[in-house]
Parts: sequence; structure tokens; C-alpha cells
Amino acid sequence: MKKQTFGSMIAAFRKEQGMTQLELAEKMGVTDKAVSKWERDLSFPDVNSLPKLAEIFNVSIDELMQVKEEMKENTDDNHKGSEIVNIALKGIALAMGIAVVVLSFINELETRSAVSMLGIGLACLALVQFSQKNDI
Repeated sequence: MKKQTFGSMIAAFRKEQGMTQLELAEKMGVTDKAVSKWERDLSFPDVNSLPKLAEIFNVSIDELMQVKEEMKENTDDNHKGSEIVNIALKGIALAMGIAVVVLSFINELETRSAVSMLGIGLACLALVQFSQKNDI
């Protein structure tokens, strides 16, 4: 699909709906001159009006803004990367916990070192929890 400008997308959607610039302007609460400027890429509608514009054209905001499938694929790749990071952080936390238990059991660990190792493990677990709650 050839990438269109936002203005040409608005014009195409408007024409598909059989609307004039004036009719679209009335539905949007703007002047027909504003719609004309949008379609000629001289200006852009207010961001807060995009949901209404998408509703008028019966399309999603993503479709209106031309969000492509490749962007969605990149998001999936980022999600896989964050899963790997989360697994690594959990592994570090587990390794620190096991190391503290084993080294304490054989009396080879000072209290200060044990607290530092447990702190690192807890910080890793906190990062995992934070990233899951915020969908990072």
C-alpha cells in the first residue's frame, strides 16, 4: 500500500462516504476552509478531534493515522525482548538467593555480602514486577 499523506487520507475517506467538505466540516464543528486545509496538508485537525473524525469515517484511529502492520510487528519484537529481559532478571534473583543460602550454609558468607546479594535479587524482582504492571 502506498503511504498517503494525512490530508489525502481524509479526502479519500470523505469521498468514500459521499460527503462534501462542507458536510464534513459541519459534523466536525469546523469551517469548510479548515477541512480544505487538512486535505491539502496545510494544517492538521486538533488531536482531540481525531476520535470523532475516525467515528465519522467509520474507521479506527490507527487506520486513520495509517498505523502499519510492520509497526505492530516491531511491537511484538519489543515484547519478546522484554520477556527475555524479565527471564534474565528472574534468573539473577534466583541465583543470588541460592548463592546466599549455599554460602551461608557452609559459613563462607559475611552478613554485609549476604545483604548486598539479596538486595540485588530483590531489585531484579522489583524490575520484573514494574515492567509487567506497566507493559514495558
